[in-house]
Amino acid sequence: MALLAPCNLCTSIHRKPALNRQFPSPNTTKYALHLSKRGYKTTSELQTPVGVSGQIGVYSPSVPTHKVTVHDRQRGLVHEFLVPEDQYILHTAESQNISLPFACRHGCCTSCAVRIKSGEIRQPEALGISAELKSKGYALLCVGFPTSDIEVETQDEDEVYWLQFGRYFARGPIDRDDYALELAMADE
Repeated sequence: MALLAPCNLCTSIHRKPALNRQFPSPNTTKYALHLSKRGYKTTSELQTPVGVSGQIGVYSPSVPTHKVTVHDRQRGLVHEFLVPEDQYILHTAESQNISLPFACRHGCCTSCAVRIKSGEIRQPEALGISAELKSKGYALLCVGFPTSDIEVETQDEDEVYWLQFGRYFARGPIDRDDYALELAMADE
């Protein structure tokens, strides 16, 4: 397959700063027409363009794409969208205007934690959850790549945090040593 030179629409989209990048909606006629002129096909079934490569929100036909179903417990919503194996689930959802919980975006907290109901997620950068929780089916969407069709359910951040660290705090509060505190403050 021959490589196509970037067109004006593509370069105008990708020149915007990363934090403010807005991708055209795959459902708009202009974007569908743009893709068809470039020799690509789109699918409106799950609101995901197919056959474009290079940036978040655009996909290569050679990379497997999986259906992701997210049950958002806090909002009472169910989201279904397609995600290529080489892109983060959270980023792809955002590129399709799907709002999911998150905080750090680096896999260090538990704000975007989900419980996997079916399927598998590869998450080598998920530092915010322990290996034990990963083995129990927990994952982080911000650094998670789908490796199959998946169905997940959002979790309460405090609940996941307690599952991970509760055993350290279960002994109760730490007794304060006022004498040691006075000595430490006197040294300042």
